[in-house]
Amino acid sequence: MTISQSNRQKARSLTWQLVAMAIGAFAFGFLVLPPMYDVFCDVTGLGGRTNEVATVVEEPTTTGRVVRLEFATTVNQYAPWEFGSDVDSMTVDIGGVYETTFTARNLSDKSLVAQAVPSVSPPQAARHFKKLECFCFTSQEFVANEEKQMPVRFIIDSDLPAHIDTVTLSYTFFDATKMARANVAATN
Repeated sequence: MTISQSNRQKARSLTWQLVAMAIGAFAFGFLVLPPMYDVFCDVTGLGGRTNEVATVVEEPTTTGRVVRLEFATTVNQYAPWEFGSDVDSMTVDIGGVYETTFTARNLSDKSLVAQAVPSVSPPQAARHFKKLECFCFTSQEFVANEEKQMPVRFIIDSDLPAHIDTVTLSYTFFDATKMARANVAATN
C-alpha cells in the first residue's frame, strides 16, 4: 500500500497546523495570560494583590478603630531559605503608619537572589493595605549564608470595611537567582 502525493501533502499541512497551534497555545498561556491576570487582580482586588504603593503627604490620621494584623510566611518548595516574620501579629490603629520586619537567611553556600510575593486576606482588605516601603518591591541579593532583616512600612486606610477585624499579610519567598541572571544577561 502506497501513500499518494496528495495524502502526504495533507499530512504535512496538518502537522504544521498542529505545531502552530501548540506554539500559539504556549505563547498565550505564558505571555498573554499572566499580564491579563495581573490587570484583573488590580481592577477587582481579587487574589489579595497589594501592588499599590502609598505615599504619605501629611501626617496620617488614626481613626481609633483597631484591627489585628497577622503575618504568614512560606518558602517556595526547594528554595534554600529560612524566612519568617519577626512577630506573629500586631494590633494596628486604622490610618496609622506601622513598621514590622521579616528575617530571611540564605541556607546555601553560594550567592542567591530572592523575591517575595505578597498577598493580603481577606481579599476585600487588599486594596486598603498600602505599603510605604517593602522588601517585596525589589529582588533581594544574599551572599552565602547571609541573614538579613527586611522592613515593611504600611498603612491600613480608613475605608477598610467595618466587618473586617483581622487582616493577614502573607509572603511567599522564592529563589529568583535564575531569573535575575537571565535579566542581567538580556541587558548586556
